[in-house]
Amino acid sequence: MSNLAPLPYRIIALDLDGTLTNSQKIITSRTFEALMSAQREGVRLVLASGRPTFGIASLANQLRLAEFGGFVLSYNGGRIIDWHNKTTIYSQTVPTDLIADLYRFAEEAKLPIVTYLPEVILASRNEGDYLEEEARINGMPIVVAKDFVAEASQIKGGSTKFLIPGDPHLLLLLETAIKEALSDRMEVFRSAPYFLELPPKGIDKAQSLQRLLKHINLEREDLLAFGDGFNDLSMLQFAGTGVAMNNAVDEVKAIADFITASNDEDGIAQALEQFRFLAQSKITEAL
Repeated sequence: MSNLAPLPYRIIALDLDGTLTNSQKIITSRTFEALMSAQREGVRLVLASGRPTFGIASLANQLRLAEFGGFVLSYNGGRIIDWHNKTTIYSQTVPTDLIADLYRFAEEAKLPIVTYLPEVILASRNEGDYLEEEARINGMPIVVAKDFVAEASQIKGGSTKFLIPGDPHLLLLLETAIKEALSDRMEVFRSAPYFLELPPKGIDKAQSLQRLLKHINLEREDLLAFGDGFNDLSMLQFAGTGVAMNNAVDEVKAIADFITASNDEDGIAQALEQFRFLAQSKITEAL
């Protein structure tokens, strides 16, 4: 690899589940080494996920983002953190007057709704495999609120997002209903078929990446992005180059500039190696 050209990008945004991590939720050694090599060249990494900050921290530390000047976009971009000094660059919260409406929608569908404290998941009820999956992914315990609306409304600094986990067919109907009622005041989309994301208006990965690039004086052409889920659509469309994993949903593959191997086949590492070859070929042709 030392004989190849450096990557033609200055910043790489990475979705986590289904993209950076494999099916066992770990970063493989090949992908890890490819990303460390990029950072040693001066490329900055951004971990962009629907996860809360706590659920991203271990991966950010594993990749040594603090040392190399990387960033964390948690809550689908509702919070942007400079991981070097742990300062918050940007944060937006859901208006408290919407919480009762969101709770009502979840209750009528007989589904839990959750939000996040620094190290625990605050839930209206502890039911279902999909809620257990959210807790497992983030390594956070579930605490059931006695009065969800009241407790969520009193979270210090506000709630950066809400999430309704549940059966994909139920969530499809619920997504439509909430959009019809509240889309003028908040975003409504799924990060996975079984996770309905409810962040503030104007929050998605693309819009927060745009905020970050402005903050660090880079252009979208400098940005390479990898993703697989519905909540990665805007990010891949916004990036100078958007790469879909082979395990991505069809909608993401359809808008991507490139499709790489799956998250279980080191798709990120394979793509980075290919981009190096392409850059080297251009240099060779110019000689």
